[in-house]
Amino acid sequence: MPVKNRLAEMHAEITEWRHDLHEHPELMYDLPRTSALVAERLRGFGCDEVVTGIGISGVVGVIRGRKTESGKVIALRADMDALPIQEASGVEFASKTPGRMHACGHDGHTAILLGAAKYLAETRNFDGTVVLAFQPAEEGGAGGKAMVDDGLMDRWGVQEVYGLHNMPGLPTGQFAIREGALLASADEFTITVTGKGGHAAMPHAAIDTTLVASHIVVALQSIVSRNIDPLGNVVVTVGSFHTDSVASNVIAHEVVLKGTIRTLDPDLRKLAHERLMTLVPATAQAYGATAEVDFQWGYPVTVNHPEQTRFAADCAEAVAGSVIRDVKPVMPAEDFAFMLEARPGAYIFLGNGDTPMCHHPAYRFDDEAIPAGCSWFVTLAERRMPLE
Repeated sequence: MPVKNRLAEMHAEITEWRHDLHEHPELMYDLPRTSALVAERLRGFGCDEVVTGIGISGVVGVIRGRKTESGKVIALRADMDALPIQEASGVEFASKTPGRMHACGHDGHTAILLGAAKYLAETRNFDGTVVLAFQPAEEGGAGGKAMVDDGLMDRWGVQEVYGLHNMPGLPTGQFAIREGALLASADEFTITVTGKGGHAAMPHAAIDTTLVASHIVVALQSIVSRNIDPLGNVVVTVGSFHTDSVASNVIAHEVVLKGTIRTLDPDLRKLAHERLMTLVPATAQAYGATAEVDFQWGYPVTVNHPEQTRFAADCAEAVAGSVIRDVKPVMPAEDFAFMLEARPGAYIFLGNGDTPMCHHPAYRFDDEAIPAGCSWFVTLAERRMPLE
């Protein structure tokens, strides 16, 4: 693999950073140790600016090239937060905090961008400015949006933005990408069904919310099967069904349903929302009950911009020798989508080898992927902003 020689030399050091991050996972925006460690290292590398507290607990490092006459500014992003999962990976450097684990590889992403930052600060072989965005709260907290709202793009004049994520199942150090929709949007809903509680032996004197809620679950499946083009990609899932009674001889007065809608098409996202908001109260009313919907718009579709995607793929090919340019999109969501809505850019998958999937308690980030990830970030900067 033609990675940068200096990055190959730094591999062991970067791996140590990753293992340290892995041992001390922090959640969402509550990243005091992680943010401080990242900021400390960026200052030690000699970054021209290091700013903390962007997007609550995000960290931004700025590295100016040997020249800046081009006026070009690109941002490179890594996420820093872990998950509320009890680790079962068996590694020697496992989480020291019960119930918390870097089960999605964000420790690897942070270490990779730190490695790239050290290299870029040492060499500065580019004409322009690199903005390093270390982001909090990717796991459900929309930290990407928080950083954008807090001025990440405007304050430093960012013109393009790039990010990566490890992918179990793809050979370690290989890359995969596609133009357009790469990851799905992710919205959540809570449905509260209210009827009339009663005795299980006297259903005629009650309004059975369990029955009503069951019909709502079935009705929601018609959104995909009867309202969406069969060639579209939409998932409607009810993940939680909770009655206010656990007794066998009680008809519950209230039932709460929780679920998610995911799609790769912004227009289908709106359609699915409209159908849900119509179906739920109408179905409840048909059975004499009421239903309220609390709908939470979440992460939008992660859409790679065409020109930037081709460039990112070319850089990946230069590093790994080959790249998958038309990988199939997947239905998990990613708040890098907010950054891609703010500026053109691209998001790429980095192979993590034959490991358990992300969010699994036995997941393991493959440290052998580090040189390729670092080299990709560095190649982006040097090729996008060449000295000559």
